[in-house]
Amino acid sequence: MIQLVKTNIGRLRILGLLEGISLLILAGIAVPLKYGFHQPSLVSMMGPVHGTLFLLFVFNTFSVAIQQKWNKTITVKLLLSCLIPFGTLYADHKIMKPAYEKDISINKGL
Repeated sequence: MIQLVKTNIGRLRILGLLEGISLLILAGIAVPLKYGFHQPSLVSMMGPVHGTLFLLFVFNTFSVAIQQKWNKTITVKLLLSCLIPFGTLYADHKIMKPAYEKDISINKGL
């Protein structure tokens, strides 16, 4: 986990995981509590947390896309993944993890 923090793409993977979990909590727990049981407190807490993580994920996606010289298709797929529950977890497995491993193997040679 410490090694993830050392690279931009590793930090993007962590943000993706946190953003995905916050979306699942918001959509799967907080919203049903608000509308089903009239308990809006979790939405009030998780809404700003998820919003902040979402914006950090979007900004970091652009930063990493520029650094890694990703094409528009990969960048758009990552940006769309944060709109779908489990999307960032899937994108991490299919896009970010392979890119991270490639980045790590290239930088080991330096």
